[in-house]
Amino acid sequence: MKSITINGSQRESVGKKSTKALRNAGQVPCVLYGGDKPVHFSADEIAFSKLVYTPNAHTVVITMDNGESYNAIMQDIQFHPVTDRILHIDFYQLHEGKPITMEVPVHFVGNSKGVKAGGVLRKNSRRLRVKALPKNLPDFIEVDITPMKIGNKLYVTALENDLYKIMHTENTVVCQIKRARAAMALATLEDDEDETEEGAEGTEATAEGAEAPAAEATEAQE
Repeated sequence: MKSITINGSQRESVGKKSTKALRNAGQVPCVLYGGDKPVHFSADEIAFSKLVYTPNAHTVVITMDNGESYNAIMQDIQFHPVTDRILHIDFYQLHEGKPITMEVPVHFVGNSKGVKAGGVLRKNSRRLRVKALPKNLPDFIEVDITPMKIGNKLYVTALENDLYKIMHTENTVVCQIKRARAAMALATLEDDEDETEEGAEGTEATAEGAEAPAAEATEAQE
């Protein structure tokens, strides 16, 4: 998985006043967990743009001004409810032999047979949570929809891999090919028309059957 480098400065004070001062200066207060003790640091808000404002998944190399460096992933982020500015970010430190869980995007490739036949692709899961060693974390999970027909569903069990484990239940649907609404409406209309025609034919048959005994009764009276 690709990494993004963040140049941070270790924070000596973590109180509300110092945190507010950092934000006013265009800095984002952060905490790195997963080590012997939490590491409090800050970095320029613009440094997180390639990490936060992207659909892709990345690991992070946090380089401190004291020369120390940490491999990590973003664990949580808080935004201002009005301005959407980044208020705080939590990171989790990666260790080479310790599995980590994170979300990665799903890339859909191919042209489904069902879509060609007029169906619609519904992407139920655009991101999946996987567990793996840091070196085995995928940039994305590729899903080939080419063989899927109308009515088909693709479950996470079809994406099993030896390098990582997908942390979702077996009945989780990744995508499915559904019949287009226009086609469904047309089919319903045709069914209604068929029923109407059958009903009309039945009525005509009943009327003809009723006329026959009436005619026979008239002949008998004569």
